Amino acid sequence: MNVKPVPSRRTFLKQSLGTLAAFSIVPRHVLGKGYLAPSDQLAKGIIGVGGMGRGHIGYAGTRVAAICDVDRSHLELAKGMIKDPGLKTFSDFRELIQLPEVDIVHIATPPHWHGIMAAEAARAGKDVWCEKPMTATIGEGRRVLEAVQQHGRIFRLNTWFRFEDTFYGMGTPVKPIKKLVESGLLGWPLKVTVSRHTGFDWKFYWVGKTDLNPMPVPPELDYEMWLGPAPYKPYNPHRVHGTFRGYWDYDGGGLGDMGQHYLDPIQYFLGKDGTSPVSVEIDAPQQHPDAVGTWRRIEYTYADGCKIILDGEGKDVNSPYIEGPKGKLYPGFKSDIPDLEKKLAAFSDPLPQVTDFVEAVRERKRFALNEANGFRSCTLVNMGKIALQLGRSLKFDPGRLIFVDDEGANRLIDQPLRAPWII
Repeated sequence: MNVKPVPSRRTFLKQSLGTLAAFSIVPRHVLGKGYLAPSDQLAKGIIGVGGMGRGHIGYAGTRVAAICDVDRSHLELAKGMIKDPGLKTFSDFRELIQLPEVDIVHIATPPHWHGIMAAEAARAGKDVWCEKPMTATIGEGRRVLEAVQQHGRIFRLNTWFRFEDTFYGMGTPVKPIKKLVESGLLGWPLKVTVSRHTGFDWKFYWVGKTDLNPMPVPPELDYEMWLGPAPYKPYNPHRVHGTFRGYWDYDGGGLGDMGQHYLDPIQYFLGKDGTSPVSVEIDAPQQHPDAVGTWRRIEYTYADGCKIILDGEGKDVNSPYIEGPKGKLYPGFKSDIPDLEKKLAAFSDPLPQVTDFVEAVRERKRFALNEANGFRSCTLVNMGKIALQLGRSLKFDPGRLIFVDDEGANRLIDQPLRAPWII
């Protein structure tokens, strides 16, 4: 499937696209292994320099060549942090992604922009570092995957727990959990419970308001561009910046914010990176059509009987994190299996992963959390969002990536984008 281009910005891109593409389709770092000296830094452009974008200005082996934001105050704050007289600034991301000197595009906008920006960056020959969730819909995720692979780009999704850091309340990185699951010591199928009692906070303070009054748009904010492909709603400060997650048009509350952080490692250690659940069941109050609310329980089931339970109420007080027919694993990597560490020592470690993004870009190696497995873990989040919005449980076909016998749910896989935006 070909990915269609977004519309041009008046005549600017019509006049310059052909010339710039000749220089940007093959970035300088792919011209040969020895082309970049070890001391050289890859140039990146950051789209969205609010709190998240400014927090990722620096990572080893890179320098910031350009930044973009629809809020002038954000641009000024970021410029003050970077202090580079050669820094280029934009209010339109389409200009940034066409810069021939940019190797990596870092997308740190609200999620309703992720799909369009990631696909367009890939088409422009850029490698992509994207914040979570990967995309706001299942359909957009599929199109990003296609664009990245069609154009041979390197993609990283910015949640890292499958390969480094202590995994919340588990008191250990994910690697030993993966090793335990692969050992078979817990048996099969497995049930994983994600709740505050197993160390995970669903952040239900990310709820929207249902009584927003229209307010004047601040002069520093291009609200029309902030909305972009999302449906038009009158401006209110609670819709944008730090509180946008509470509205279905832009994200999905605590599930959208933390879902991939919590669920991507589960897909990894269950060995489900190439598939999705066959059903999602919900227990939740009726959701408002605009403002995200809370929920009590979301349950995913895979074809082989494995389950992931999202316990929003914190109801399962004594639940283990992982439960199988032969054993249980609790927070702090505690288990009811006698001599667990000694038994695990007899098994091989999980296969190694590429966890250095700069290395992945320079050597053209697939990153540990990429467009394919990131799409699948984001599909978990988006399946849950659709079930919540509709207020019913759903059956899903993980091969065809559609809901079974539910046209209403399937309409939410590819939600319409506001003109003139397309992906």
